[in-house]
Amino acid sequence: MRAFSRIASVFREIREALRGKQHDYTEGSLPRAIWLLAVPMVLELSMESIFAICDIYFVGRLGTDAVAAVGVTEAMLTIVYALAIGLAMATTALVARRIGEKNVDGAVRVATAAIFVGVIGGLVIGIPGFLFAEDLLRLMDAPAGVVATGTDYTRIILGFNIVVMLIHLQNAVFRGAGDPSLAMKSLGLANLINIILDPILIFGLGPFPELGMTGAAIATTTGRGIGVLYQLHVLRSSNGRIVLRGPVVRLRLRLVGEILRLSLGSIGQLLIATSSWVVLVRLVAPFGGAALAGYTIAIRVVLFAFLPAWGLSNAVATLVGQNLGAQKPNRAERSVWLTGCYNMIFLGLVMILFIIAAPLIVGIFTEESESLRVGIDALRIISYGYPFYAWGMVMTQAFNGAGDTMTPTRINFFCFWCFQIPLAWGLSGPLGCGPAGVFWSVCLAEAVLAGVAVVLFRRGTWKMTQVAADT
Repeated sequence: MRAFSRIASVFREIREALRGKQHDYTEGSLPRAIWLLAVPMVLELSMESIFAICDIYFVGRLGTDAVAAVGVTEAMLTIVYALAIGLAMATTALVARRIGEKNVDGAVRVATAAIFVGVIGGLVIGIPGFLFAEDLLRLMDAPAGVVATGTDYTRIILGFNIVVMLIHLQNAVFRGAGDPSLAMKSLGLANLINIILDPILIFGLGPFPELGMTGAAIATTTGRGIGVLYQLHVLRSSNGRIVLRGPVVRLRLRLVGEILRLSLGSIGQLLIATSSWVVLVRLVAPFGGAALAGYTIAIRVVLFAFLPAWGLSNAVATLVGQNLGAQKPNRAERSVWLTGCYNMIFLGLVMILFIIAAPLIVGIFTEESESLRVGIDALRIISYGYPFYAWGMVMTQAFNGAGDTMTPTRINFFCFWCFQIPLAWGLSGPLGCGPAGVFWSVCLAEAVLAGVAVVLFRRGTWKMTQVAADT
């Protein structure tokens, strides 16, 4: 009976988390606070990864060049993700501090500034992305068939990246305020639209024309766009803690500057990390379109587990920010160690699954023998590093939630640019390991990153990080 009682209690907690009931995360049980935040955040970022899995599933029916085009475009889009997520980290930290201080009007002003930054950033990146899509694919050394197949796809995905910027920034507002269920619902809606439109527009079902790769891009962009409109509707209503109405909704340039200042470190750390992924794609590309397609499939599958784990880590950013704002640094630290343990257990189980079932999983997306072989190798080798990824994610988000965005930037610079990229080049080229050398460099770099981050976190200097007061 006791076991059934515990199971019922767990389901009640999950149900409460998904309903979005407001909770004070600076008081009460810390494990409960972690799961109330983490459950909707995990589902939110699982849905983000479903975008990738859904697209690659349907696009895979169009051939190897189509899959490779998605992979190269996604590699370039990671730069947009770096900017969006970097700005989102700063937004979450500032909103969480204001909420921890019980300053809701200050949180509203931060949200207003964040949306303004997202619109401007999306336009600045989107215009050249739309105009020079073909040139960007050639710059990535994509084969001629990939360029011919994927130019329109790349043009739409990069050109309308404003929806990527806004969906991340507005969800960051929800997370910082302690309303992660709203972020989950917005991505749920976006995914539903994408899943419906993908087969219809790619293959021309019913009265719709067969658009191929272009249809995949339109489906994804439309889904995210509708998700953004839903977020704006919620922010204008009274469903959450942050309500963008009334005289308090005014653009404060000082807050725009503070978001940009804090996000420099966040963007820096993510640009370093994501640009290293671009270089890795560039190192795999000379081994042929089949190898590139296999690597693309493996990375999509990896992200299916990787992003939910990042969602669990996002709970740390909110808890650290709110508890530092409430002058409770020890509670903030305990939340980091607890979440790290939970994340390691989760990704350890995923590692075992991926190692055992790699042929079955990769085989869902391709039947081409060389792509299948490379994809299986990539999935297994990269999965060996999952326990290290778990701690690296949590420590990074702990620093970011505290407003200390420069420490993860320095760690990423050393681990990715100074260690991972040279190692990948050496193993794949001069040492003759081929694409497998690139995969091993990912695993080893993440192990080093986790170790360095834990050592620096234990020093405790992040507890004294200051962010600007509301004005």
